[in-house]
Amino acid sequence: MKLSTRTRYGMRAIIELAQHEGKRPLQLRTIADRQGISVKYLEQLMSLLRSAGFVRSVRGSKGGYILARPAGEIPLSEVFRCLEGAVTTTECTEDEDYCKRSADCVARELWIEVEAAIHHVLSSVSLADMVKKAKTHSSEYQI
Repeated sequence: MKLSTRTRYGMRAIIELAQHEGKRPLQLRTIADRQGISVKYLEQLMSLLRSAGFVRSVRGSKGGYILARPAGEIPLSEVFRCLEGAVTTTECTEDEDYCKRSADCVARELWIEVEAAIHHVLSSVSLADMVKKAKTHSSEYQI
């Protein structure tokens, strides 16, 4: 399974917003520069995240984007679903009728377990958890 650029960049952008929770809104240009994402592409990502209720925009000269909910209340599974869609490994895990062997296919059972494991990991981590991890990583490299 390979994640799309939309998911990778979208996650980086929303984690950046979570790192600035409680502070003034972040402008698109700032996020784009820090994360190495084009402003045009970031606009599309923010539009998706805004329509899903994860971020909101603040107008004005000191405007930009902020999280719409506390970082601790946003599991990564919800953000992932918004950006990437459902976690699926094969067509037969979503639609048993896709393959005539689905009923007794041991490989299908494995793919279902893989999907459940991915979902479990993503739902057990919040944006706040990612902020804590980011702080740990940045302090490890400070001299």
